Amino acid sequence: MSVEDEIANIEKEIRDTPYNKATSHHVGKLKAKIARLREDLQKKASAKSGGEGYGVRKSGNATVTLVGFPSVGKSTLLNRLTGANSEIGAYEFTTLDVIPGIMEHKGAAIQILDVPGLVRGAASGRGRGKEVIAVVRNSDLVVFMLDVFQTEHFEVLTKELYDAGIRLGQHPPDVVIKRKDRGGITVSSTLDLDISEDLIKAILDDYKIHNAHVLIRDDIDVDQLIDVIMGNRVYIPDVTVINKVDLADENILAKVREKFPDSLLISANEGTHLEEVKDMIFNSLDFIRIYLKPQGEAADMEEPLIIRKRSTVGDVCDHLHRDFRDKFRYAQVWGESAKHPGQRAGLDHVLEDEDILTVIIQT
Repeated sequence: MSVEDEIANIEKEIRDTPYNKATSHHVGKLKAKIARLREDLQKKASAKSGGEGYGVRKSGNATVTLVGFPSVGKSTLLNRLTGANSEIGAYEFTTLDVIPGIMEHKGAAIQILDVPGLVRGAASGRGRGKEVIAVVRNSDLVVFMLDVFQTEHFEVLTKELYDAGIRLGQHPPDVVIKRKDRGGITVSSTLDLDISEDLIKAILDDYKIHNAHVLIRDDIDVDQLIDVIMGNRVYIPDVTVINKVDLADENILAKVREKFPDSLLISANEGTHLEEVKDMIFNSLDFIRIYLKPQGEAADMEEPLIIRKRSTVGDVCDHLHRDFRDKFRYAQVWGESAKHPGQRAGLDHVLEDEDILTVIIQT
């Protein structure tokens, strides 16, 4: 029996098992086994392909990847948004490499990547899936692109990314597992949990963690606990655009709007609703504006520096010049993140939207 068959059999057993308090322990153990098998499968796929991926240098204020099946219009959308020259053809697998472009919008330079279409089995390496998924894992936002006549592809795409350890629209669970030399497993939580302590210990035991202190501050489920144990999950926001709406009748469009109420319906070929796509991408990236103030001068309030939410003074230094971090002395901050106007701050100080910042470096 292949690993894929074993995973499929376990998935069927989970689906066929009524989930309740009596079966939760058994189901949790099955999910832990699936996670290990998928990890082994992905390692084998990487070894088989030589572990090579697409070489893409990140640039701009953020990186966005267009994800979809072949021939859904990703190349056309990329060209419309950025002016990149991604090959367009009315046949599958036109894009055989990663095509980057830069979208300028509201003062931000956003890198958009057009990758080869994902297909069923991509997480196991089919159709250069491992290389594509490696690019997706390094993105700041995933834009799912669906054909209005084949929206069922959404479930396939999200499952492939989930199986590859990509968690869409989620935040990392607030769980800390601190290993110890002895003393067994102790579990502390700041709230009542649906998952039992016995099941937590059983899953940790499956992963050969026999001595540890587990601190849980979220109401996690079994899958989230496994994610924390694995330690290689990435958490990325996502949005959905549905293409080729110019070819669909109102009946089809109504069904699509009902199924995907938060999506944007567009025609990349006709160029409709492209500004809305730009706004959706910009708003989903959680940008903030930082106004730079040279020492002893007024702040530049006309052209803010665009950075990501939760960025630090150190991140700004990296953005301004490669030597700024090494030559950094201190910073001064005015705004929401400052305890008082002109507060002195270090590299780890987290900035807020519309802060004013002065960076002092060694000369």
